[in-house]
Amino acid sequence: MSFNTLGLSEKVLAAVEAAGYTEPTAIQKGAIPQVLERRDVLGIAQTGTGKTASFTLPMLTLLEKGRARARMPRTLILEPTRELAAQVEENFEKYGTNHKLNVALLIGGVSFAEQDKKLDRGTDVLIATPGRLLDHFERGKLLLQGVEILVIDEADRMLDMGFIPDIERICKLIPFTRQTLFFSATMPPEIQRLTEAFLQNPAQIEVAPTSSTSANVTQLLKASQSKDYDKRAALRELLEGSEDLQNAIVFCNRKRDISTLFRSLEKHGYNVGCLHGDMDQRTRMLMLDNFRKGNIKLLVASDVAARGLDIPEVSHVFNYDVPTHAEDYVHRIGRTGRAGRKGVAYTLVTSGDQKYLSAIETLITKSIDWTGDPLDFEAAAEERKAARRAKTAKPEQAKPNTTKRRSTKNDKQDMADSIIETEDLPTQRRRPARNASSAKPQKRVTSDRLEPAFGPGTHIPAFLLREPRPKKAS
Repeated sequence: MSFNTLGLSEKVLAAVEAAGYTEPTAIQKGAIPQVLERRDVLGIAQTGTGKTASFTLPMLTLLEKGRARARMPRTLILEPTRELAAQVEENFEKYGTNHKLNVALLIGGVSFAEQDKKLDRGTDVLIATPGRLLDHFERGKLLLQGVEILVIDEADRMLDMGFIPDIERICKLIPFTRQTLFFSATMPPEIQRLTEAFLQNPAQIEVAPTSSTSANVTQLLKASQSKDYDKRAALRELLEGSEDLQNAIVFCNRKRDISTLFRSLEKHGYNVGCLHGDMDQRTRMLMLDNFRKGNIKLLVASDVAARGLDIPEVSHVFNYDVPTHAEDYVHRIGRTGRAGRKGVAYTLVTSGDQKYLSAIETLITKSIDWTGDPLDFEAAAEERKAARRAKTAKPEQAKPNTTKRRSTKNDKQDMADSIIETEDLPTQRRRPARNASSAKPQKRVTSDRLEPAFGPGTHIPAFLLREPRPKKAS
């Protein structure tokens, strides 16, 4: 089957041919005809299967008729991250070369004024992240009554990032008669609930088992110690041992680990860059562009780079940390093995990652092979327990005597003998030892000036040593 059989317009087919594509992917074969028939679509496919083109190409065909009005976009595409939104804009520029359509991008980190100018000119395609879209709407710069097609892309990522309340609010602002296209790589229960609320009799296209991984990706596990320097050494060992490594993305769970690992790899002479959510938008886009062009060989990144980024020639993926959410593993390793190419994904596993690894293998319904000796989780758990016991155990001589016994006359006598004689002090200031039954016998003080036993090393103020004043006669 070729693109000519899907019902796309001549302008779109010419752009596709110019881009070098001849045969559609499975998700494109199923989704494009349904979109052209104005049906709601629920697309479920693993990452790297061409979901973006499956809604970009038919939208260009449908938008050839009609024109945009100021501040009233004709179509709306919601993306969870700035990078994904910018990538969709690039797809419209690539496939829409023969169209005269206005495309606007609303993302954070960019001036409101420039975005307002694009909205005032009229927008055929509006690509936005939920937060910035609502900012423009609340400022009165955007009207959503004219939206004909709504696309919710990477819906499971929207769920992870907490955008679902914003999505529900946006859907209430758009006409009920809209056409909704809903795409996701995984289908957790919350996403299933949203599809039932947003879609009307959708055409469901599922080209791969939910949460499956690509057969083109070789998945391997590598045992590592928990210490950071041990993990960094294990990663360098994998990098040096990969002969066919062209470029790679190294995923970390925490932003501070990204900075530390970046500096370490740079110190060891690797051509490396970093990418995470705290970087400004210009730096993030520049870093991605350098990685695409091959100016950077290794990219240390957070899950910002795990969803939908189209960098076809990534040969390897390294999970420096096992992802705490199993779905993130599917998206991370989906950065390699794209467009029919082969890829390799390594994951460093420490003794504390058993729970997360089990969740991943349950999600993808397969066991992942080990490279080198596998990690013995049971032995590691026993070692951790022994270390905790050794850490909390007190020296034997310091253990208190907890044996309970009844007080005897001898104990009372010992208590009386342990009281230091302070004849020159009032009776109420004479104190027994705290634990008379276990206290060592103390020597009686026989010096001319007696010091009160307020405790070892305690200084007695001089005014407490004065004789009490005699009472005045009444």
